[in-house]
Amino acid sequence: MKIRLGTMFGDIIRSLFRRPATQLYPYERRPTPERLRGNLVWDPSKCTGCQLCIKDCPSDAIELIVLDKVAKKFVLRYHQDRCTYCAQCVVNCRFKCLNMDDQTWELASVNKEPFTVYYGKDEDVAFLLEKMARDNAGESGCPE
Repeated sequence: MKIRLGTMFGDIIRSLFRRPATQLYPYERRPTPERLRGNLVWDPSKCTGCQLCIKDCPSDAIELIVLDKVAKKFVLRYHQDRCTYCAQCVVNCRFKCLNMDDQTWELASVNKEPFTVYYGKDEDVAFLLEKMARDNAGESGCPE
């Protein structure tokens, strides 16, 4: 294959006088697109625990942990690393307690721990995390 030097140098000279096509991302930000599907947001006050969102999630990214069904105490465990951001859970939620946030979309991280998010009332989430810690301590054979 023969490369013509004149053509190549012409391209080089032209590109010296053009603006770069890339943007300096962290420093120059564009507005987010209108219908962007970002992070999942859950409103526990509207949730009835029907679990349609869990049944319709193709990637098993949502878990609804029922603490007390009568008192409507639920904690939603959301695995961001599994989510495909298809919004199927949002579409099928009858009570409109799930939404995709269009402002929270920068979700990169160095480790996997922050990719599991617990939604719910603060006291319910604290109770669940304490219970999980106790259960894990009991499984490891450590005396309590």
